[in-house]
Amino acid sequence: MNRTDRLYGIVEELRAIAPRPRSTTWLAHRFEVSRRTVERDISALQQTGAPIWAQPGRTGGYCLDPSMTLPPVNFSADEAVAVAVALRSVEGTPFHGAGRTALRKLLAAMATGDAGDADDLAGRVHFIGHSPEPPPIPSVLTQAVSERRVLRLRYTDRDGRSTLRDVEPLGYVGSTTAWYLLGWCRLRGGIRAFKLDRVDQVTATAERVPRRTVHPDEIQVPGGDLLTLALL
Repeated sequence: MNRTDRLYGIVEELRAIAPRPRSTTWLAHRFEVSRRTVERDISALQQTGAPIWAQPGRTGGYCLDPSMTLPPVNFSADEAVAVAVALRSVEGTPFHGAGRTALRKLLAAMATGDAGDADDLAGRVHFIGHSPEPPPIPSVLTQAVSERRVLRLRYTDRDGRSTLRDVEPLGYVGSTTAWYLLGWCRLRGGIRAFKLDRVDQVTATAERVPRRTVHPDEIQVPGGDLLTLALL
């Protein structure tokens, strides 16, 4: 995550929980940086006029001026849990992290009593026979796809062969069995679908992705029925 996006993310996290504070340690873990980096980021935001204040004490941290936050969201407990259950379907997809962030923002913006009722109801919702949580998809990959940046992937194919490829991301493909990154592979000179759990290493470059037209018959996904297609 680049610094600009991280600064925006810090403000959004503080906005979601305001007027309660977030500790430096929590923010450092959330954005995968050091405590020192968080402190520098907060100082930079304050210098630009962001209404962020330090709250001292054992349970203190940084908080945002309540006037800059959303009023309580008028969701019932049933509605909030319905959203949480629906967001569970994005586990193992490129939108897993965004789904969790959205749910945190929803609960933080709800009135305290409604949020407590939702938490109580959620504790009485059980899933049977669900598979273990899939490995996380690197945030650098999902961010680069959103920003239309060329990716450098170390990818292992179904036969166990590892290659280094420069890929122009075009979107995502979801099937009943897996999720794939759809992209123009410069190594192969064509559109390929890369199974996300076979991406061993990923680096985002500064190069922007050129516009390309994708035809449905160019998308080849092995196994499983096509569920969704999200093109950029």
